[in-house]
Amino acid sequence: MTREIKIPDATHPITVEPTPGRVVVRAAGKVIAESTAALTLRESSYPPVQYVPIADVDPSVLKASETKTYCPFKGEASYYTLAVGQQELTDAVWTYETPYDAVGEIASHVAFYPNQVDITVAG
Repeated sequence: MTREIKIPDATHPITVEPTPGRVVVRAAGKVIAESTAALTLRESSYPPVQYVPIADVDPSVLKASETKTYCPFKGEASYYTLAVGQQELTDAVWTYETPYDAVGEIASHVAFYPNQVDITVAG
């Protein structure tokens, strides 16, 4: 299957920059990720997204999901379910393992759905 690949431009801009300060992610009241090496991805008119290095996420809370989605600007996304205590947050985390060149910096990073976790950026 051939997938359409789009390049960010003035009509659909995407930027990736280091996030100043510390990003802390909590699920069910527990800190599951903390990083000073997060990246902020800004895409078109969407809210900014924090991409945290996967090495800064508690591996015990990540359960690989079979869900896959596709973005013509970023590539194929894989998902994780968060298992925190007795709670499971299905497909709450996504990653682009081999993102397209325009957003290559987000490789080895994950993002979290803000409606499923609490994300704090301090500093």
